[in-house]
Amino acid sequence: MNLQSAPVSPREPTPVGAADAAAGSVVLEHVFVEFPSVLAVSDVSLRVAPGEFVSIVGPSGCGKTTLLNFAAGLLPAGVGRGKFLIGGREPFVGNRDIAYMLARDALAPWRTALGNAELGTEIRGVAASERRQRALDLLDKVGLKGFENAYPKALSQGMRQRVALARTFCLDAPILLMDEPFGALDAQTKLQLEDVLLGLWQREQRTVVFITHDLAEAVSMSDRVVVMSARPGRIIADVPIRLGRPRSVKALQKDPTYHELYAHVWTKLEEGLSQ
Repeated sequence: MNLQSAPVSPREPTPVGAADAAAGSVVLEHVFVEFPSVLAVSDVSLRVAPGEFVSIVGPSGCGKTTLLNFAAGLLPAGVGRGKFLIGGREPFVGNRDIAYMLARDALAPWRTALGNAELGTEIRGVAASERRQRALDLLDKVGLKGFENAYPKALSQGMRQRVALARTFCLDAPILLMDEPFGALDAQTKLQLEDVLLGLWQREQRTVVFITHDLAEAVSMSDRVVVMSARPGRIIADVPIRLGRPRSVKALQKDPTYHELYAHVWTKLEEGLSQ
């Protein structure tokens, strides 16, 4: 695929190999992204298997969010080149294989927690009874049972992020793109929500591409941690996280293997800052 002519609406995908076309897979081969006067991403190749949890870390401005926006079809045509496939299809706006959770909760202030949790499925035309039951189940799973009728102004920031997490999982999308969803939270709330996310992921085994600046977060949750260099962003390390599952973020704080992996990823990140 030549991303200089990337489509902005659905169309038949170019035939690809079975592995590249698998539902829930993410494939990048020699991807470059260049804005006017700025080369943001340089020659990035990455494969994420269906059901895999992969975190991407790197310094600010290295193109991490740019890659997520490309995957979601949100970048304009003409900014890049290379091969980029999402479940075997080229990126396009409105791809239902994708659910995208942003750093900010982006809740609608006029809708209750339940109304916000089911908003995405409502937009996608899911029957009212089905989306309502799905949203209620997920609000329960994220610890908000009893707050279904509360409006965002009555919720703490951590509770708002729980609603956003429920809204993301409400969508029947095999691929979750998550851009620093817990970055603005205090340490204790972040640990709680990381365990909530792991619980949901372990239950449903969606593909997750997770952007974070928090190395501890990346190591504790992921199957692999991909390290990018300073801009223009390149992949300089792809670190397998050989920790057992199911996994508790809190329990890992006492695991020496976790700390060894953290130190290794930190070393690779420092190398990237100097390149």
